[in-house]
Amino acid sequence: MQKLPDSAHTSRPWRIHELTRDFRLEDVWEIRAPGRPDDWETAAEMLVSLDPSESSSLVVRALFALRWKIGGLLGWDKPDSGLGSRVPTLRDRLPADLRDTAPPRLRELPFTSLYITDDEFAAEIANGTMHGVLHTALVDDGAGGHHAQMAVLVKPNGLFGVAYMAAIKPFRYLAVYPAMLGEFERAWQARADQRAAASR
Repeated sequence: MQKLPDSAHTSRPWRIHELTRDFRLEDVWEIRAPGRPDDWETAAEMLVSLDPSESSSLVVRALFALRWKIGGLLGWDKPDSGLGSRVPTLRDRLPADLRDTAPPRLRELPFTSLYITDDEFAAEIANGTMHGVLHTALVDDGAGGHHAQMAVLVKPNGLFGVAYMAAIKPFRYLAVYPAMLGEFERAWQARADQRAAASR
């Protein structure tokens, strides 16, 4: 797992670019993959079941619990602050071929799935702080292998949203991403190893 330059995302012909021209790119991260493109299905299955409250990191669990508590007290996560209320859903921007996909539903994270393809998965979230997109994709490394890439795109809710995103940035970089993406890498590799062993 490592942070990547913005160009690692913007230079790729991802379909998400069609939907997020008015969003800013917040983060791009590389996730080590088992190397087989057919393991993308495994990764998507794991992604939708991510649960920060079950993280092995006490810091991650505490940060997310604090975020939900503060959000509840200040009304950041009320229905009228979310998709279809404060902001329109990006599903309204989907071209027909993406609208017809059947993306899996995230079970624990408060995101709404947008679309899935052979190498992309995107989901969105909106609350009182921002409208955001989580985009994951499978990248051919040009040497016979693959890695995954996670990008976060946001449209902050005014100056407050800008300040909020700046305030949580150190926590994302120092605690949340290293813990959660590291766990994801290890679990993905373990699942891929199990599939390989079962096919022998």
